[in-house]
Amino acid sequence: MARVHPTATVEDGAKLADDCVVGAYALVGPEVELAAGVVIETHATVIGRTSIGAGSRIFPYACVGGEPQDRNFQGEPTRLVIGESNVIREHVTIHVGTAQGGGCTRVGADNLIMNGAHIAHDCQIGSHCIIASFSGLAGHVIVGDHAVLGAYTGVHQFARVGESVMAASNAKLSLDAPPFSMVAGDRARMVGINSIGLRRRGLEREQIAQLKHAFHVVFHSRLRLEAALARVREEVTDCEEVERFLAFLEKSERGFCR
Repeated sequence: MARVHPTATVEDGAKLADDCVVGAYALVGPEVELAAGVVIETHATVIGRTSIGAGSRIFPYACVGGEPQDRNFQGEPTRLVIGESNVIREHVTIHVGTAQGGGCTRVGADNLIMNGAHIAHDCQIGSHCIIASFSGLAGHVIVGDHAVLGAYTGVHQFARVGESVMAASNAKLSLDAPPFSMVAGDRARMVGINSIGLRRRGLEREQIAQLKHAFHVVFHSRLRLEAALARVREEVTDCEEVERFLAFLEKSERGFCR
């Protein structure tokens, strides 16, 4: 049986795995599903049509699963899906999706979301990410795996943050951040390739060298984008990371940091 503090409120209909823990004065709503080993700390709130994956931990005063801050929202049955092994710290807010945005906000696995961060409706967050304190993600933002957003980072609605991006503290992203890049500033500009992050992720030296070559051609050769992408594909033929980098740029609708 789940361990629920006598002062906590777990509303009828909530589904809790046997080894969940719900702390003092926490609130778990009637449509919430908590998988094995989830810990809801004191004074935390989990509401809405929210599911939380195994081993995740919600810290005090976080509010997870609230309604979107969108005037078009009319109470539709939208969802928030959070994967396993996430750490969601104090005062974090994460909202359910909207009908217009696909109906579901998603957070992958093994993410650290630090205190005071906000993830708005319909965001799609990958896995192994760090979203540092007081960062704000507007609606419909996409964040790739292994991204790191420094404290106070702001991301414009519909912008994309590629995999293994490192955004400096106070970065303001109104355009897409290319995968494997470091970005900084207001409005954010690319300042290089995230070599340290790639090494920590386990990429081989040759893979990093190929990515560096792709970055050089795209951002420093003065070729037009189409020509630069074609040249990279001619010169680098056996690197999945390079192909993902090129595909990301091709799909950009907002433009990307340079």
